[in-house]
Amino acid sequence: MLNTLISKLKNWFPAEEVQAHCDGPCGVYDPSTSRITAEAVLSMTQKLIALELPNPNDKNAVIAYNNTFSRYVAIKEEQAHKTKEELLVLWTDYFKPVHLQDFPDLHDTFWKATKLCSSCKVEVSETHAKELVEMVKKIHDMFWKSKGRDVSWYLAKPS
Repeated sequence: MLNTLISKLKNWFPAEEVQAHCDGPCGVYDPSTSRITAEAVLSMTQKLIALELPNPNDKNAVIAYNNTFSRYVAIKEEQAHKTKEELLVLWTDYFKPVHLQDFPDLHDTFWKATKLCSSCKVEVSETHAKELVEMVKKIHDMFWKSKGRDVSWYLAKPS
């Protein structure tokens, strides 16, 4: 009986049909977060490489070194993971099949960028960290071109 009443109400007061082209309201997506996190990966990688090994007989210096090293690694891995998450959201939620017309290498670009995020987590490679920043720049350019906008690329920390 309740189902019949609900059905009649739906027929008398039909809901408007709505349409959306993405999972969230327009304007939610922006590759800037992936730029910030990828740049942090590069910065932490460079800091790790620059760390000087302490005298092994200086216990306090070894402790300080290990503390700094582990903090840099933790930040690098966290930021690489965040970069990967941000890129995956753009790839799977924002970009649609229609974008392949303008960006035939879209899938390959995202696949390589997310693989670089993984590499940056397990390695201390300035080369891979720089490649990640470059891939994020390429995605930045694709994203804004898909919106018909020219948004400048910049780095918080010049290389």
